[in-house]
Amino acid sequence: MAVTLRDVARHAGVSTRTVSNVVNDFPYISPAMRVKVEAALSELNYRPNLLARSLRQGRTGIITLLVPEIAVTYFSELAHEVVERASERGCTVMIDETGGTPQRERALLDVATQSSWVDGVLLSSQGLRGRDLAGLAPSAPVVLLGERTANTAFDHVGIDNVQAARAAVRHLIDAGCRRIAAMGGSASVSDATSRLRLKGYRQELTAAALPAEGLYVRTPDYKRVSGATAARSLLSRADPPDGVFCFGDELALGVLREFYEQGVRVPSDVRVVGFDDIQEAGFATPSLTSIRPDKAKIAEMAVEMLIQRLQGPQGKPRNVRVSYDLIVRESSTPS
Repeated sequence: MAVTLRDVARHAGVSTRTVSNVVNDFPYISPAMRVKVEAALSELNYRPNLLARSLRQGRTGIITLLVPEIAVTYFSELAHEVVERASERGCTVMIDETGGTPQRERALLDVATQSSWVDGVLLSSQGLRGRDLAGLAPSAPVVLLGERTANTAFDHVGIDNVQAARAAVRHLIDAGCRRIAAMGGSASVSDATSRLRLKGYRQELTAAALPAEGLYVRTPDYKRVSGATAARSLLSRADPPDGVFCFGDELALGVLREFYEQGVRVPSDVRVVGFDDIQEAGFATPSLTSIRPDKAKIAEMAVEMLIQRLQGPQGKPRNVRVSYDLIVRESSTPS
């Protein structure tokens, strides 16, 4: 059985209130009494009920992180960073996946924000549109991660996807590519990720007076097999591209594998750039050039803003832009 404050009080020969005051670091305790009670706590190996203490304080220290799919490497790496940053602030993270559908995102968001066990929610949404989010009035603070295309009542942390996509395409242009394909996205109108990256892709090609029509391949998701399938589609064309910009690294890894199987040399025949800079990108053959969002900073800012909201009103919703880098590797630069 767990040792209680009453057990410690009986062992030390003091009142339960005195033990409670010592455990909670109440300042007005004599040094002699504090030593006596701490000795009893140690002898009985007392462990405080942190959950009960948190509930008394109106906080549990539990944060919910909702992501579309944990198996997608970007989200698992982001989840790791969130757990690390939350742990530094004394919080525990519960993770669930939404599948990226608006129905499940809304259902899990409602459950989390209405639960007495959850202090706040970090949501990486792919299914809920701006108007869906604008109509929400959760009882716990929410911070959005990733893409946001409309004003909402929530804080938001992410990168500038349009400019990041332009940087990726500009790199391919500077490397000599003139027929640059893009791939990614889904049929969902709420898929802001593909919409914003497609916008940046088209803007940069237009600025360089290069063709964009007919070179975008929509994929059902961002997985490797979808990248491989899209790569076969590109290779079947009479005039295949000399550069490929993938909206996610897993797509790009599928592309690299399919090109290898078909005898297409990367980067000699075609150059490839991905997005997210997952760890696998640096170990691929050839290693993958990729846009690297600062995932650690995204996690840090998201956790910090959530905690600030828990501490009291912070004014209007904040939209924080986090930096990104283009990490150039073998897939776009001949050795």
